[in-house]
Amino acid sequence: MTDPDAPQPSARPDPLRPDPLRPDAVMAPPKTAKEAKRQARRLRAQERWETSLESPRARLRAWLDMLFVDHGVIRAVYLNLHPVGPDAFRAAQPLPGQIARLARRSGLKAVISLRGGVLHGSYPLEREVCEAEGLVFTRAVLRSRGLPSREEFAALETLIAETPTPVLFHCKSGADRAGFMAALWMILHEGRSAAEAAGQLSLRYGHLSHGPTGVLDRFFAEAVAAEARGVPFRVWIETEYDREAIETAHRAQGRRGLVERISGWITDRLLRRE
Repeated sequence: MTDPDAPQPSARPDPLRPDPLRPDAVMAPPKTAKEAKRQARRLRAQERWETSLESPRARLRAWLDMLFVDHGVIRAVYLNLHPVGPDAFRAAQPLPGQIARLARRSGLKAVISLRGGVLHGSYPLEREVCEAEGLVFTRAVLRSRGLPSREEFAALETLIAETPTPVLFHCKSGADRAGFMAALWMILHEGRSAAEAAGQLSLRYGHLSHGPTGVLDRFFAEAVAAEARGVPFRVWIETEYDREAIETAHRAQGRRGLVERISGWITDRLLRRE
């Protein structure tokens, strides 16, 4: 017979259950030789950039990769930085100096990266400056061409509730994933409507509502329609939200529409958005 007052063993995380905010941490078995090569390159990049920058050579390599491979030279000129209410900012992938300046000028307390994988030198440099400035750094992966699951939404809501403010959240360009997160922030943190929040996905921030990234707009169109029927956002997510149906409908529209195909070319080939 066990003693009810005795300390109980804590629940251990299931190593086979992926973190809802880090779906990129688990790779599905490759189906083709091309996919296997792509995964191998991804794993090599993750191994390289997860390590600390202990040598001048490693630091130089990270800076060169951030500036010229990850297009940091563009963001050095234009960061696509915008406030989201009084407690948050949205932006493209910032350079270390941009993070430090924002921390000192705006009292920044946390940074959330919405980018998948650890594929560029931007990551260790960002992690390093956040530690030096005393900022909480978190990775919470979103997709620009797909939607979160209900489990991921629950994890995002917890992250939003627990993250100290002011907070900066960013993706690579600050257009799609940062816009989606900004809209969620307005709804879940500020109590704004989905109709108001949907404005965070607009051409003003570089977001294209047509093409593959338009699935994010379709998501909010469904949320706005639910609100019009008297169904609050959280209730809609828990009871009616159908990720697969929304994504399938958007892909079908993309195959039919010329504008969608042109927008897809601009997003994928010209701008090379993640």
